[in-house]
Amino acid sequence: MAQWTSAVGAAQLARQLHAQQPRPAGPGSRRPPAYRALADGIRLLVLEGRVAVAARLPAERELAVALSVSRTTVAAAYEALRAEGFLESRRGAGSWTAVPAGNPLPARGLEPLPPEALGSMIDLGCASLPAPEPWLTRAVQGALEELPPYAHTHGDYPAGLPALRQMIADRYTADGIPTMPEQIMVTTGAMGAIDAICHLFAGRGERIAVESPSYANILQLMREAGARLVPVAMEEGLGGWDLNRWRQVLRDAAPRLAYVVADFHNPTGALAGEDRRRALVDAARSAGTVLVVDETMRELHLDDVRMPRPVCAFDPAGSTVLTVGSASKAFWAGMRIGWVRAAPDVIRSLVAARAYADMGTPVLEQLAVNWLMRTGGWEEAVQLRRDQARDNRDALVAAVRRELPGWEFSVPSGGLTLWVRTGGLSGSRLAVAGEGVGVRVPSGPRFGVDGAFEGYVRLPFTVGGPVAEEAAQRLAAAARLVGAGAGAGADAPRTFVA
Repeated sequence: MAQWTSAVGAAQLARQLHAQQPRPAGPGSRRPPAYRALADGIRLLVLEGRVAVAARLPAERELAVALSVSRTTVAAAYEALRAEGFLESRRGAGSWTAVPAGNPLPARGLEPLPPEALGSMIDLGCASLPAPEPWLTRAVQGALEELPPYAHTHGDYPAGLPALRQMIADRYTADGIPTMPEQIMVTTGAMGAIDAICHLFAGRGERIAVESPSYANILQLMREAGARLVPVAMEEGLGGWDLNRWRQVLRDAAPRLAYVVADFHNPTGALAGEDRRRALVDAARSAGTVLVVDETMRELHLDDVRMPRPVCAFDPAGSTVLTVGSASKAFWAGMRIGWVRAAPDVIRSLVAARAYADMGTPVLEQLAVNWLMRTGGWEEAVQLRRDQARDNRDALVAAVRRELPGWEFSVPSGGLTLWVRTGGLSGSRLAVAGEGVGVRVPSGPRFGVDGAFEGYVRLPFTVGGPVAEEAAQRLAAAARLVGAGAGAGADAPRTFVA
């Protein structure tokens, strides 16, 4: 059986190779042989996630024609990649991309430190902000006042409190997507929602298509559920989805599920337009793939941007699109309330399966979110969150541009994260060196599949003002250490290209 999960055509690979920026040659250096330049180009595409790991490459003859080079050149490049661990081949099955053995996913920089352990450390590992007071306190007080009638019941609501299900359904309806409470299940955060969906739809060994890069915690959840992840590369900048790649993967890999973040994507901040949303829903429906859409960042629009309709607007019945929402990003990470919007029969199946998982979501927190949404406190709290995130983003962007002018990124119009190309430095080494100088930062491979994105880090909008300045200065100090070959362990290269 072939080991590849998607395929790259010869014309597509040729376009990607031609679009690469040429590396500057040093004084007195000579151009590398053609096969070496080709091998380096393909390796860079894999490391940056532009070509997925486990993607089948075109046959030697096809690629030679597309690049207008000899077949011998392509054969030598493929052989060099095999020797370096970036390509695997099998007679009759072709060749597919890989990453070298012994290059494990980094385990640093994503889990938040407890407040008492922070000390002088600046923690950029978690994309979460403090609670928007006074609204957390008011919501909890309101929930306590409404708790007594529920305290006289068993307190077990596997689908969620009826009042909150109705409230969430009404919000979708007000957004132009008619929704019944029977289409809503309240969950313990968005992670609880996606975990339930994966267990219902994607058993061990099933394929799940994911954006590349994608949200690290969800990728790990899916790995632990036994899923086979099929990465689909994002477009450069903030363009979002490459529909040609999505159609190809949905057709060739036939994944049971596809997971996407259309609204201020984590980690890139991309915002998908309506045409792409409609096209992806159509492609998923044609392929028989269930499309899981993560809307947890949707309300965090930081600039004056016209928001496209939710993805579920193109499948209002919820038979193809399963929408996941949450209070954790828009309000506070400690408010572990999420939800799923889907067809009523899907909700019934999720609720039935839940009896063997967490049984239900805490009643008091559901009452708090319901109080916020009913009283208008939600909108005011989310506006506070937007204002804080916007100020933090602008301060962080200015500081990074000043302290690290060689780092590249596009400034998103919403969300909580900045996806940064580190000028050729290893993100894994930066994460290790950063802790030595007092800043925790997650490296790019945390957000890829099988080791891609070594040349990236994710910076969240969680600090502003002087703290953002200090964070950028410490990152610059870490970059100097990595550039000098110091301050990092032996498990990651100083730079990610030869």
